[in-house]
Amino acid sequence: MMESFVLSRDYPVMVLGGYGNFGARISTSLAKAGIPVIIAGRSLEKASTLAATLPQHLVSTAIFDVTQSLPEQLEQHKPAIVIHTVGPFQTSDYSIARTCITHGVHYIDLADARTFVTGITTLDSEAKKAGISIISGASTVPGLSSAVLEKYKGAFSEIDTLTYGISPGQKASRGLATAEGILTYVGKPLTPAYGTSETRYGWQDIYRQPFPELGKRWMANCDIPDLDVLPERYGIQSIRFSAGMESTLAHLGIWALSWLVRLGIPLHLPRHARALLKASHWLDWLGTENGGMFMRIQGKRINGESHSITWYIIAKNGDGPHIPTIPAILLAKKLAMGGPLPTGAMPCVAMVPLDDYLNALSGYAIKEYLYQE
Repeated sequence: MMESFVLSRDYPVMVLGGYGNFGARISTSLAKAGIPVIIAGRSLEKASTLAATLPQHLVSTAIFDVTQSLPEQLEQHKPAIVIHTVGPFQTSDYSIARTCITHGVHYIDLADARTFVTGITTLDSEAKKAGISIISGASTVPGLSSAVLEKYKGAFSEIDTLTYGISPGQKASRGLATAEGILTYVGKPLTPAYGTSETRYGWQDIYRQPFPELGKRWMANCDIPDLDVLPERYGIQSIRFSAGMESTLAHLGIWALSWLVRLGIPLHLPRHARALLKASHWLDWLGTENGGMFMRIQGKRINGESHSITWYIIAKNGDGPHIPTIPAILLAKKLAMGGPLPTGAMPCVAMVPLDDYLNALSGYAIKEYLYQE
């Protein structure tokens, strides 16, 4: 049994990238819940603009480069928790998490990078010795995906396949770091999923996926930590995750680039992330603010009969970007309110119950659908 820790709500939460696409939502949610927040980043203008919209007695700003002066800032501001939203995590190391361990500060990140999230356990002994929690991947994957599996795993004696994916709306807000992260593996061979030897290539194997209310969307291979952590935990025999764009032109454009990379043309796509992101916005008039996620779990019931559950979450009115922020928000709130979490370093797997997740989204234009066979 792992040890637990508790915090007083008097200690602030420092949000790195606290005015960004996800960081602003986290900062806002925590401040409105009465939890002190330090909005951290390099732009005084952006941090101050957000801070002005929040309860003044609960919000402060810290303007610095996280790669240069995090230790000094932790000493000065003395946060109890750091929430790290500054990607891309595909090219990040654990220096921020290690700094938090050294200063006895609990750490949560929104990483979706496969190697980064699965490798966080290398910090486990250090975190346990310091008596703190280091949680990686507190986002849609594996935070939400594992929550769905936790709720419905009891309906299966074994899970044969898990097929799932995410398709945001064309007009939904999207950050540069997310684009850079995806472009790091477009057209490149992906490490086979846990327990398999099949090699897939980033943004290939495209197909059309139907969603309630949204219609069909193009999907393509993406590399995420779930491919390792979910089969190992839930005994899944075959797993496939894809992501897609609402705009056919945008989706197939990246698919075409993936073939150039796969054929060996020396393109460094992350270097062009800003330009590609800007170009993608030229197509916004062709799309909507509506997106969704699906999970199709197939296997056998306790009596041996075939069984399938397909779960969807559909977000409208641009509310989709709230979904990845919920695990970090709920975990930080739990700590601030004195609730325990295990010490050590771990991926965010089965740490937020699905019902709690959906309750936290109840104020948004977000709905759940469930179909069983």
